[in-house]
Order: sequence, then C-alpha cells, then structure tokens
Amino acid sequence: MTKRQGKSGTIDVKALLAEDEEFLRALVRTALQEVLEAEMTEALGAEKGERAAGRQGYRSGYYGRTLITRVGKLELRVPQDRAGRFSTELFERYQRSERALVAALAEMYVQGVSTRKVKAITEELCGHSFSASSISAINRRLDDSLAQFTGRPLAEPFPYLILDARYERVREAGVIASQAVLIAIGIDWDGRRQVLAVDLANRESRSSWRDFLLGLKARGLHGVEFVVADDHAGLRAALREVLAEAAYQRCYVHFLRNALDYVPRKVDDDCLQELRWLYDRRDLTEARRDLAAWLAKWSAKYSKLTGWVEENIEETLTFYRLPRQHHKHLKSTNIPERGDQAPHLCRPHLPQWRELPAAGAGTGGRDARELARAASLPQHGRSARAQEGGTATCGLTPIGPA
Repeated sequence: MTKRQGKSGTIDVKALLAEDEEFLRALVRTALQEVLEAEMTEALGAEKGERAAGRQGYRSGYYGRTLITRVGKLELRVPQDRAGRFSTELFERYQRSERALVAALAEMYVQGVSTRKVKAITEELCGHSFSASSISAINRRLDDSLAQFTGRPLAEPFPYLILDARYERVREAGVIASQAVLIAIGIDWDGRRQVLAVDLANRESRSSWRDFLLGLKARGLHGVEFVVADDHAGLRAALREVLAEAAYQRCYVHFLRNALDYVPRKVDDDCLQELRWLYDRRDLTEARRDLAAWLAKWSAKYSKLTGWVEENIEETLTFYRLPRQHHKHLKSTNIPERGDQAPHLCRPHLPQWRELPAAGAGTGGRDARELARAASLPQHGRSARAQEGGTATCGLTPIGPA
C-alpha cells in the first residue's frame, strides 16, 4: 500500500469520526464538562476540596443545562459558587466554534491527546487561557474517555468489515516519524457503520495486522463474513490466520491503480475505461462475459496487462455475491464524504443508494488514467437485514489463499 496521507482511496478516519455522533457525544460532553470544572477552579483559585490560602470562594453544587449540538443533546452540570459570581461564555462560544472543536476532538482519537490541542480548545471555548495544571487535568480525563471508547466491547455481529491503512506523521519520544494507522470499519446487520478500531504501527506487516485483528476479536468481534481490503501481503496473511472464514474482496480502486504498472504511458483510453466498467455489471455472469470480451479485444495490443488482469481479477469480483444494492459500496475500501441522502454518517440507508450508471455513462470526458486513479465512490449506506429478524447470514463462502 502506497504511503500517502489524505488522498482519495484511503479511509479518512478523522473525517469519519468527526461525523460519528455515537463516538463524539460522550467525548464532547467530557470535554465541555471538564472545561466548566476548570473554569470554576480558576475562578475560585482552588480545586474542589482543596485548602488554599488564595481561595476566593467556595463551590455550591450544580445546575443542569441542556446543550443542543450536532452530535445530539448534551446534559451538562454547570458548577455554581456560593456568592453567585461565576459565569461562563462556553455555551455561546461553543455554538460559534462547534465544527472546528469536533474535528479537533476526532483528531485526538487518531493522534493522541496533547497539551497544545487541549489548550487551543479551551481558549476557543472560553476566550482565555488556563493554568498548566488545569490543562493537564483535562488531558487526563480526555485520555480516559478515549481509552474507554477504544476498548469498548463489540457485542453485536459485524458481517461486513473494511480494513485499510494510511500513514500519518507522529511524534514519539521527541522524534517525528511516519507511522501506519491501521483502521477497521464495521457494518452491522442494521447497516450502522462504526469505527471499530484505529491503531498505530511502525509499518504494515503480518504481525501488526495480526495483532490488530486479534485485538478486535478479544473485544468480541464476531460474525464477520465479508472483508474488504487492499492486496497487502501482510494483511492478507493476517486475514487467513485470524478471519479465515470470511470472504475476501480486494479493493477494486487499488486494483485499477495497480493495472497502470502493466501499460505504457500512452495507453488507449478505452482499454482502462472498459476495465473499470466491469465493476458496474448487474451480476457476476455479466461481469465475466464482459471480461472475456475485454480480454479478447485487448490481449494482442496489451498482452502484459491482460495477462495480469486475467490472473488477479477474480478476487476483486467477490462483491457480486452480495445483494445488488450493496455492490457499489462494498467493492472498495474507500469511504468518501456522505451524500445528502444520508442524514447521519453512521446510519445511512441502503435502499436509498443510487444505481450505477450504464457502461460509459458519466465519465465526463476524463482520460483512462484519471478514471483508474479515481476513488470517489458514493457513501456507504445502511444495509437491510439479510432476512426478517436480522439473524440470517449473507451466504458467503470463504476464499482460499491467493
């Protein structure tokens, strides 16, 4: 997998988390509550129960305050002092800065809670700086909140699992280095998509992916029948070891990019366009029929490409075993920004997914290489249950080693 950051075709986990209400609700509430507590501590000059010579007052309980946010209603406890002098601008300032603050909290999940980021958040919320000890206290509690999320039990089955990795620059022991960020997205029988795990590794390898998957299973991951992933040797080996029962779908976007290695720079546009269209067929029979026609048409001119495709394409066609309305969204690891038809990122509806265009439609005149590199697919959606009651499986059989 190419080392890259923020390019299409790779899961942008920070964007996903910034739109995931279930993940963010508890984290945002923790952050706001801790800022309120820190404000009171700074105003009184002492922690709760602390004996301090410079104390300027005493706490006197809390009153409840509901804050309407983009991640839902948050029930907060606003501290009061006996003299009634304490006031906060947090609620008004939060509404003005909500998007940036939510994005910053999501980024902490991937890159860790840092003093600098917490300091920026608290100053944005309150309009003034806090003492180092107050910032440290908020850091600790945010760390605890994130740790609870990353280690939460996975009680429900996730029949669809999407695995990918991206590379981020991470500071460790004062040194900035590029590290792999391993990502697992699960889709349950109700079509709810969840970020199951995000973890750092020095590099993608069999051992790092194996430990990552075993960590998921230790938390209760079960019922996986279909895995979408890139053709990374270490990842494939780990899947055969840990999730051997699941069918494997090789990401077709990465496959099309890999195909560029087997053609000259001035390749005929129609060749790669027609290869791309094989993934828009109604079923596997139609795809294989068109593949045979494509091979016959281009084998004389591009024998290296057609030989490679014929040898490797089968594992990119596994998605045809799924219900047709799932095809577009489970043939690639790419998860782009949600469309207007999905009011919540983690709860979109599969029946509302748009159909694929007919072969050749909607290319907008882009050349074949641009199409092959393009990874912008519509949003993953909410899957209908396999059958009434939601306990049936999708009838997939495992694929053996490539």
